[in-house]
Amino acid sequence: MARRQMVRPGGRSTRVQQAVHDAVRELEAETGRDTLTVPLIAQRAGVTPSTIYRRWGDLKELLSDVAVERLRPDTAPADHGDLSADLTAWAEQFLDEMSSPTGRAYIRDALLGDPDGTNAGQCSAYAAEQIDTIISRASSRGDHPPEVETVLDGVVAPLMYRILFRPEGLNTPYAQGLVTRLLAADGMAAD
Repeated sequence: MARRQMVRPGGRSTRVQQAVHDAVRELEAETGRDTLTVPLIAQRAGVTPSTIYRRWGDLKELLSDVAVERLRPDTAPADHGDLSADLTAWAEQFLDEMSSPTGRAYIRDALLGDPDGTNAGQCSAYAAEQIDTIISRASSRGDHPPEVETVLDGVVAPLMYRILFRPEGLNTPYAQGLVTRLLAADGMAAD
């Protein structure tokens, strides 16, 4: 079932979304994910179950929406003054966050309740925005960095594949090596 975005005057839609997201997070922390139900979430959020069904369709789509929101980066990537250092630090942080048990659970939820690919696209956009910030900084310093898509293909895609399907041997040196190979292939010397 496709989600319907209802926009109501006065920000009610935003308040409902926030209340429901908060309820999911609180209940998950208190009782665990396996006990979550739409009626329980609705009661905690102060809305009717039909409000949740109308907006999200089902529990999987709601959990997917919450996961996508939780996967949104809180801050811009750190500026270390150098493309290689910036991209390496970002890749290490991305790996650390996404490969954690919590990160994997969010990824799983984001994809499971995403029948039309919207949430996957949003998660990809988060990574692209972060990379674009790094690349823009490098360009402003006079560097000639790779394109965003090149970084997504050379760093993010292999990390996500390994996180989801082959986590053994997935570590910081692996992420660092992806960045080093990407920059070497693109003609940028990686420190």
